[in-house]
Amino acid sequence: MPDLPLTGGCLCGGVHFELDAPLVHAGYCHCTRCQRRTGTGASAQGRIVPGSLRVVRGAELVRTYRPPDGFAKMFCGDCGSALWSQSLDDPEVMSVRLGAFDLDPGIRPSLRQFVAYAAAWEPIPDD
Repeated sequence: MPDLPLTGGCLCGGVHFELDAPLVHAGYCHCTRCQRRTGTGASAQGRIVPGSLRVVRGAELVRTYRPPDGFAKMFCGDCGSALWSQSLDDPEVMSVRLGAFDLDPGIRPSLRQFVAYAAAWEPIPDD
């Protein structure tokens, strides 16, 4: 179990957040939207306990992209760093990008979703 709070932020340091509870689970998303959003073959994220995320610095920098379906994507408006996503139907359902944490978040991805859309140039490992 990691020490709490879990902390993280964006590349430029403008946005900083804390979680006061451990992550619930983590996984990789291979959908085309995540590929384009991250520039990678998959996005690694961890589901949080509802109400556990608190922005401690830079809330005014957080921008949101709301696709017509799926989760809203929050990012730093200055450096563009992907931070977390949030359900449009239930704002309490959120997932933080694992790369946004300052230290090891204490969880490992245990699932993969939208594998039918996986990038041909990055095969899915047999895990």
